Amino acid sequence: MVNTVFLGRSGLRISDIIFGNWLTHANQIDDDVAIASVHAALDAGISTFDTADVYANTKAEAVLGRALTGQRRESLEIFTKVFWPTGPGGPNDSGLSRKHILESINGSLKRLGTDYVDLYQAHRWDDATPIEETMQAFADVVRQGKALYIGVSEWTADQIRLGVHYARELGFQLISNQPQYSALWRVVEAQVIPTSMTQGVSQIVWSPMAQGVLTGKYLPGKPVPADSRAAQLKPNESGIRDYLTDDVLTRVQRLRPLADGLGLTMAQFAIAWVLTNPGVAGAIVGASRPEQVKENVKASGVKLPAEVMQQVNDILGDVAVTDPAKTSERAPHRLEWF
Repeated sequence: MVNTVFLGRSGLRISDIIFGNWLTHANQIDDDVAIASVHAALDAGISTFDTADVYANTKAEAVLGRALTGQRRESLEIFTKVFWPTGPGGPNDSGLSRKHILESINGSLKRLGTDYVDLYQAHRWDDATPIEETMQAFADVVRQGKALYIGVSEWTADQIRLGVHYARELGFQLISNQPQYSALWRVVEAQVIPTSMTQGVSQIVWSPMAQGVLTGKYLPGKPVPADSRAAQLKPNESGIRDYLTDDVLTRVQRLRPLADGLGLTMAQFAIAWVLTNPGVAGAIVGASRPEQVKENVKASGVKLPAEVMQQVNDILGDVAVTDPAKTSERAPHRLEWF
């Protein structure tokens, strides 16, 4: 059975394995496979589903909505996000302005086929909109019953602290941050996670397997598998490409005996690693086929022993990215969006 945890300083319980549909639904896989994967997640005990309006330019939300049709709404936790450009890319089709937030939540609810989402997240910080305007709009979304809680994604420690302050002033709860986090990408450890814990904010992390690198399927000195995500990268894409060095891949292979010793696959080990760290409530996993869901869910509730966590640190060493400045460096600036 999937483990459940409280999200932030709230009474909302979520599954610690969260099904996410970035990159897959309405993009990499056919809709029938996407829907089968969602049903596999439900059968495995996952109750929490994460999407965003920008995924496949709104189409991923629609696929998830169809996949969840007929399910008892009260038994699900549905998350979505707002910020990135959607639609034709007009001047108000992006950001965290009052106009974009209030229009976006209505579009998301229609596509998802629900009256409310459990968590509505600011997909990034908006440096062009006053934080007071953004948080007032979120407060109104909560008061209208269209979202129960508010979260953020990839905000810095100072931004999270400020967001929590305004949320409390306006009478609603900001309970989560959604950062990239894995044994290879650890930029939130020094500042974001400690600050979040003092503010009652949990992490729900994306890319816990470092875009597949921590599954061990990429081998040093070997071509990337033809059916892998790395083989489908466009020339201007980075991300996973930065991990595909012989040094990184050799060290990742040295993690395999640790996973084997605990009876875990490399993917399960990577997910369990993030769930073992303090302040992390859940790990978002995607799937291009139902079988992946059934395997990944076995990491639910697994806490790695302290000595294993230290061995991971020793093995990965300086190939793990830890610089806290990377969080703000990755934040978009309005002039760079289009």
